[in-house]
Amino acid sequence: SKAVVSATARVSPSVVNIQVNKKVRSRGGQEAGGSGFLVSPEGFIVTNCHVAEDSERTIIELQDGRTLQADLVGLDPYTDLAVLKIYTDNLPYVPFRREPDLKVGQLAIAIGNPFGFQCTVTTGVVSALGRSLQSRSGRMIDNVIQTDAALNPGNSGGPLVDSSGMVIGVNTAIIYQAQGICFAIGAGTAEYIVGKLIMSGKVRRGYLGLAGQLMQLPLRVIHYNRLAAPTGIKVESVRKHDHIDNHALRKGDVVVEFNGRPLRTIDALQRSLDEDTIGKKVTLGILRKGIREEIEVVPGELME
Repeated sequence: SKAVVSATARVSPSVVNIQVNKKVRSRGGQEAGGSGFLVSPEGFIVTNCHVAEDSERTIIELQDGRTLQADLVGLDPYTDLAVLKIYTDNLPYVPFRREPDLKVGQLAIAIGNPFGFQCTVTTGVVSALGRSLQSRSGRMIDNVIQTDAALNPGNSGGPLVDSSGMVIGVNTAIIYQAQGICFAIGAGTAEYIVGKLIMSGKVRRGYLGLAGQLMQLPLRVIHYNRLAAPTGIKVESVRKHDHIDNHALRKGDVVVEFNGRPLRTIDALQRSLDEDTIGKKVTLGILRKGIREEIEVVPGELME
């Protein structure tokens, strides 16, 4: 369609091929790679953590044929995101779509550069939003977009874009699921994590030991409890840890506020759990059996 052609023309110049020489014990280096995309004229490249980690040497191939060595800026295995940097001029780039108002059923375009020089493009629709999925490593990755746009490992790390060519997610092939399903880290999460990696090379975050999923609240519950937001995060499981005080939190609770601030998205909870909350008491507004309550918890530090 014209929308796909237009979006691809806008985004593809910023999509790069990444070739890495992986550190492999006792066997020497192993060639691997994936895709990425430029997000600033200063040469910052977003890709997947599993593409960039354990690399002895990383080579970037641009759409115009230029080949450059990249430095690793930072990794965040918990979101499968990484930032690389190249040093050259005249770089095309594509921004994240700020606060994307995504809808299930809308067009999703996955763009990658697995071979250099020429992009590959697949299309589909947004199938589900706000998913929390377990990666092959066992880590939970939250706020995942599910689409039916085909994705192969060489396209992992490339952008998922909407019909206007704005980045709505970062494609990842690290999550193992059935064929025909593609996943992407949402733009809100990605932009926040990328900013942290550029500033300090890593992301320190608090951890409550919960796995949850965003849910729409019934109108009667919203009105009865005078809630400021129509959504909450339903707690699917709670893990106990020595360095976390989360005993007041139960499976089935719906978290609606963090220190008095409404939680409209899973992103909002993740951003609230910054390094300043580690080891400090915070107040959660929750719904338990449809009635709002307040509980106190103490986040620990999320460790690898």
